[in-house]
Amino acid sequence: MQLQDKYRIAVLSAYALALHGFESLLPTPIPWLRLGLANIITLTTLLLYGFRAAMMVTLIRVMLGSLFAGTFLGPAFFLSLGGGLAGTLAMGCVYSAAPGLFSAFGLSIIGALFHNAAQLSIAYFLFIQKLEPMLLITPFIILLGTLAGAVNGIISGLLIRNLKKSPEKIQNVYGEGS
Repeated sequence: MQLQDKYRIAVLSAYALALHGFESLLPTPIPWLRLGLANIITLTTLLLYGFRAAMMVTLIRVMLGSLFAGTFLGPAFFLSLGGGLAGTLAMGCVYSAAPGLFSAFGLSIIGALFHNAAQLSIAYFLFIQKLEPMLLITPFIILLGTLAGAVNGIISGLLIRNLKKSPEKIQNVYGEGS
C-alpha cells in the first residue's frame, strides 16, 4: 500500500469518526438507535477507492470510535463491529460481483440490511437469548435501518456525483497535487 493510499484512508477514517461523533450528539427517540452517518463515508470510499479501503475505514472507525466513547470490548463495540463488518462486506461483495448494477442507494440499503441482521444476530446470541423479544424488535429495526440506509445512500450518491464532477476536489482533500 502506497503512502498516498494510507493518507487517504486516514483522512476518510477521520471524516467517518467526525460523523460518528456528531451523530452521538443528536437526540434519538431510543438510546441505541443511530442513523449510521459514518456509513456515508464507508460507501463513498467503497465506490471511489475499493473494498479494501472501505473495510479499513470501517475497522478504524469502529475501533477508534469505541475507544473515544469508552465502549471498547463492551456490548456496543461488538454490535458495532459485527454490523460494520457485515454491512461493508455485503456491499463490497455485491459491488464486485455486479459492478454498476446497484447505485449508491441500492448498495446502502443492502449494507443496512446486513448491518441490522448481524447486529440482531449478535444481540440474540450474546445478550438476549430469547426469541420473543427478537421477533418483536426485528421488524422495527429492519424498517428503521432500511430508511436510514436509503437516506445515507442518497447522500453518498450526491457526494460521489459532486466529487466526480470536480476531480480536483478529491485531490485537494487528500493533499494530492499540492
